[in-house]
Amino acid sequence: MLPTPSKTSCLPGIVACALATVAALAVNRFVPGLSPATAAVVLGAALATAGVIRAPLRPGLMFVSRRVLRAAIVLLGLQIAVPQVLALGWQALAVVAAATGLTFVLTPLAGRRLGLSPGTSLLVATGVSICGAAAIAAMHDSADSSDEDAAGALSVVVLYGSAAIVVLPLLASWLGLSYEQLGVWAGAAVHEVAQVAAIGAATGVLATAVTVKLARVVLLAPIVAVTTSLRRPRSASAHPTVAVPAQSAAAVPSRPLVAAPARPGLAGPAHPAVAGAARAVVAGSAGRGATLTRPVAPPAAAPGRRPPIVPLFVAGFLAMVAVRSTGLLPPVVTGNVPAVTNALMAAALFALGTGIDLRKLLKGGRVMLLGGIATGLIGTISLAGVWLLG
Repeated sequence: MLPTPSKTSCLPGIVACALATVAALAVNRFVPGLSPATAAVVLGAALATAGVIRAPLRPGLMFVSRRVLRAAIVLLGLQIAVPQVLALGWQALAVVAAATGLTFVLTPLAGRRLGLSPGTSLLVATGVSICGAAAIAAMHDSADSSDEDAAGALSVVVLYGSAAIVVLPLLASWLGLSYEQLGVWAGAAVHEVAQVAAIGAATGVLATAVTVKLARVVLLAPIVAVTTSLRRPRSASAHPTVAVPAQSAAAVPSRPLVAAPARPGLAGPAHPAVAGAARAVVAGSAGRGATLTRPVAPPAAAPGRRPPIVPLFVAGFLAMVAVRSTGLLPPVVTGNVPAVTNALMAAALFALGTGIDLRKLLKGGRVMLLGGIATGLIGTISLAGVWLLG
């Protein structure tokens, strides 16, 4: 079991996340199209690339990137009222379901053809098809993907989502879309809630665009739950151990074991779980018949334990959606929840961003190409749906 960082050791990293969150919120105040979460990711990556993130900050950064992230995703559910989403009508919901589902399924297939890792393809598909950085963070926390996978997916959301703020209204005007059609297309195609809000505010379709976008956010829970469930058998058997018979204790090589190096694209030392997986254990006696048991790769969970079908924070998200849908929450709560959620999400994504090395990330042209394919998919499918269903 990994040691739990003490409160004292976490404090420097938590303070750094708090300061970064203030900076990200300030950027969002002056550039509304750039969400606090996106600004925080960029800031974290820039500081990590510059070598500013030091070892004393890492326990707190790890705490925020896990615990605070889950709390932010749970609170995200309080922004969604099911009756409000259903009021869009079956046509708009059909566009959302088709665009989100097809993009999520087809993007990993394209990623495989491009030679990208399954983790990268999954996170790009999640971020583009559902709700940007928040969806990437939720899937990253549930699907046992690497920080390098998350870095590539987050860069896609920042690049293509920001471009959509300018490009999508111009295309809508050129195509002759009505205001209602523009609102549905923006909500069904653009990655981040803040990016959708920026388009809606600039074109006069804010309410429709954001409501359609929140209908996509509702799909976060079932998609993460289904993906986690499908990966459970793989997680349980993906890291077997290899038993090597030993004639005697002398037959076991006495060379020292070293921790695995950090993954390319990440800043800082290897995760303790990776270093621990490099150790070998000699089971049994030192005499004839002893067995050397060596883990092939770091296990995703403790032996005999499998990831839950529905992660606890996803269940919490659904519970908050149910609470908001009752209509019993006072306006003071519903009015302030988005600000609290944005702040927590910015802190968590700053912490994730500190694991990104921009110099190595910029060499990942295939990830950007996959992001362009996925963005083109969801934009084309949702536009076709808007045209067909009126």
